[in-house]
Amino acid sequence: MKSLVRWSATLGLVGSTLLGSVLTGNLQALALPEEQVVKALQPVPVFTVTDAQGAPLVASVPDANNKPQSVAGVFISQKDAQAFVDRLKKDKPDIGKNVQVVPVSLAQIFKLRKENQNKPDGLSFAFIPVQQQVQTAQTLMASTGQQGQQFQGTPLFVARGGKEQGYLTIQENGKSVIPFFFEKEQLQQLVDRFKQQKPDMASTVKVEAVPLEGVIQTLQSSNNEQLQNIVLVPTQEAISFLRSLPAASGQGTPQNPANAGQRPAQQGQPRR
Repeated sequence: MKSLVRWSATLGLVGSTLLGSVLTGNLQALALPEEQVVKALQPVPVFTVTDAQGAPLVASVPDANNKPQSVAGVFISQKDAQAFVDRLKKDKPDIGKNVQVVPVSLAQIFKLRKENQNKPDGLSFAFIPVQQQVQTAQTLMASTGQQGQQFQGTPLFVARGGKEQGYLTIQENGKSVIPFFFEKEQLQQLVDRFKQQKPDMASTVKVEAVPLEGVIQTLQSSNNEQLQNIVLVPTQEAISFLRSLPAASGQGTPQNPANAGQRPAQQGQPRR
């Protein structure tokens, strides 16, 4: 696996203070080839629970045909993953004593999903979002008249504005990029600065919540270079994790969760 040190490039984006304008276009009409999807997902750390050999902890979940399917949880939050391990150590110490939280790139999960999707007994991966952000996404849905509907998936937050409701952009290395945030609070800071810089457009700015799973699907559904403008911005917790990584460390090459030849005892995962 590529070194986690590569993720440090994300920090430059997070610290950016240069705002762009709005980039018109319909996300549903755009997409990227697979290598560009991997590049877009690479900077985002997510967290799995594995044994000492890197085999993921799995749950047996019935699929659409009611057949058992092995599913590994992928936590957006390191703290949530660690809390799960701590509960496991308390409730099922025979399993808990052998597991650990392992950081991997979201790109690696994407590739593993593709490798396993056509295998009869392949391993599936389920994202476990931060519940506070799910509730925030739910509130946004209610504010737009979608009361009573449950937000499905792992929320990403993006802003639109202007007469044509284009995507709010920032400048990164002289290029306009569209940031999708895992935390609404981070996006709100960007929106507030945009409104100060362009008060004539302030009333047109809207924040939307979209599922990560849907964005990934859109990225790979067709071919349009404009999707190279999309950048996923990790949570503040994940950013702190990135900054804590030594330049040369064993953490720089985390264990590959694809190493599932010897799996720990199956254990239920928290659900979204």
